[in-house]
Amino acid sequence: MPEYVVRPVGRVESPLTDLAAAPKQSDEGAPPARIVFEPEYREAAADLRPGAEVLVLTWLHAGDRDVLSVHPRGDLGRAREGVFSTRSPDRPNPIGLHAVTVVEVAGDSITVDGLEAIDGTPVVDVKPVLGGLHER
Repeated sequence: MPEYVVRPVGRVESPLTDLAAAPKQSDEGAPPARIVFEPEYREAAADLRPGAEVLVLTWLHAGDRDVLSVHPRGDLGRAREGVFSTRSPDRPNPIGLHAVTVVEVAGDSITVDGLEAIDGTPVVDVKPVLGGLHER
């Protein structure tokens, strides 16, 4: 199978530094975090504004790419499930998906609410949410 190159467009700056202690989901106490864009990609972020709902795709660099099934939420009392039916960071392609709201835009970075990614996590893309996060 062919391989594809994914280039980080930025990185997460967060008070979360310990993977084991980080919230598993954004609604479990994830703090605001900054996404700092690489200089060559700053133009791509030029139109982001406070209040914008965006999807942040991250490369979960601390994930184990050889894992195919997990006990959901690390609970050994639960049956194993294939990672494609979970939000586990351990998976063949450790891509994280985070629905957040832009809180502040400042130069080369944006601050977003409730991003559960740990400090230093590579950001591979940012996309607008079409139709709103809460409209279903």
